[in-house]
Amino acid sequence: MTHPTILQVIPSLGAGGAEQGCLDVARGVTTAGGKALVASHNGYRVPELKRIGAEHIDLPVHSKNPFLLYQNAQSLKRIILEKNVTLIHARSRAPAWSSYKAACELKIPFITTCHAPYNINNSYFKKKYNAIMAKGDRVIAISEYVADYLRQNYYVSDERLRLIHRGVNIDHFNPHAVTPERMMALTKTWRLEDGAPVILLPGRLTRWKGQLIALEAMAHLKNKDAVCVLVGADQGRHEYRKELENKAQDLGVAGRIRIVDHCHDMPAAYYLSTISLSPSLEPEGFGRISIESQAMGRLIIATNHGGSQETIKDNQTGFLVKVNDAYDLAEKIDYVLNLSLSERQRMEQDAIAHIQRHFTVQHMVEKTLDVYTEVLK
Repeated sequence: MTHPTILQVIPSLGAGGAEQGCLDVARGVTTAGGKALVASHNGYRVPELKRIGAEHIDLPVHSKNPFLLYQNAQSLKRIILEKNVTLIHARSRAPAWSSYKAACELKIPFITTCHAPYNINNSYFKKKYNAIMAKGDRVIAISEYVADYLRQNYYVSDERLRLIHRGVNIDHFNPHAVTPERMMALTKTWRLEDGAPVILLPGRLTRWKGQLIALEAMAHLKNKDAVCVLVGADQGRHEYRKELENKAQDLGVAGRIRIVDHCHDMPAAYYLSTISLSPSLEPEGFGRISIESQAMGRLIIATNHGGSQETIKDNQTGFLVKVNDAYDLAEKIDYVLNLSLSERQRMEQDAIAHIQRHFTVQHMVEKTLDVYTEVLK
């Protein structure tokens, strides 16, 4: 890639895989000698974006209001002209509509990344609204599962479709970099007893992420020493959090459950755990938990659907279980907890090697920059 100016557009720069990918690509653009711009409705990660040498532009691109969509398109046109933008990359539907209009009128390349299958529910209007993600000169899918969704529902040809899996920063998620002090700090914060197996379930508190299934599985475990830590903010879903707390009480596992709003040291959290869980009730578009856990050499148990089928080698680097089946999940947790030390270490090393070969952030950024170069030619 030469030295283009790339404008990425995303609703906001907060938590999430799309936001992380946006930051990773912005860093890759600046490292390659280009100029990286991101338009979003602010977010707590804006300072992080600026630290990597990218520029942030505050626009209400999170809004679905038709008037604001039009207004944002006009603002994006001014930015494109003022900043000499050579390519615009949209990562969500509302900003994609504004970006598409601006790109078409100024005749610059327009790229989209589809981060998950969107619900259609036989709604003509919803399908039309979602269709913007299939209008890119190149359409990036973050998993084969998402790519199939785009092929089947929006007839995106393989000529325009590009599969680029998400990647994990293996320098950050590095088991050799976690110090005993970092693990001790989490042990104290989470009120964990020495020697108790830790089962980690990262992910925002929302029903489809499967926290209730994890609680039921804890009640069925033969190993009664294990502690399950749910890490994730409720994002205003206070009733669901209360439901989880009540469910834990009803199942008699409240003393073995921790609900943690946020963790600022996820590498240490994974390393402190024995097992990570991703028991989603609906298919994950990709499933970042799976690759982060494996990168840290921790065995992952995930539901057998969606992106997890592409990132986990069943019975080799992790395990896949039935959807919405607490008994199957409990059985697999007990199985992992009963593995011999040598068996577990072999699987953990296989998991680390698997991620380093296929799912690093370096691979993801390089492939994205290749797509930019392809359309700019």
